[in-house]
Amino acid sequence: MGTSSETAAFVLEQAASAGDVSVRRMFGEYALYLDGKVVGLICDDVLFLKDTEGARARIDAPETGSPFPGAKPYLLAGAALDDPEDLAALLRALWDDLLMPKP
Repeated sequence: MGTSSETAAFVLEQAASAGDVSVRRMFGEYALYLDGKVVGLICDDVLFLKDTEGARARIDAPETGSPFPGAKPYLLAGAALDDPEDLAALLRALWDDLLMPKP
């Protein structure tokens, strides 16, 4: 089905206070970047976040799902997507848990 550009723009707007956020289109879907690290995927108009300890600590009842068949489980952003401050804190906690990508 693919993700709409409007959904990607909405996620960027909601996450703007987290830092340098951007998306990159990949195979009709989007990868979500924060300060140079991939923190999630936007697939079928749903925000999937990498499953880390820091992210889990910021979500009350974490739900998981796979962004595409065969993918490992990711956290569903759920209600955090409706609260920019909550989403920014969640993304920063997740970012702290990830290693910097190799150049």
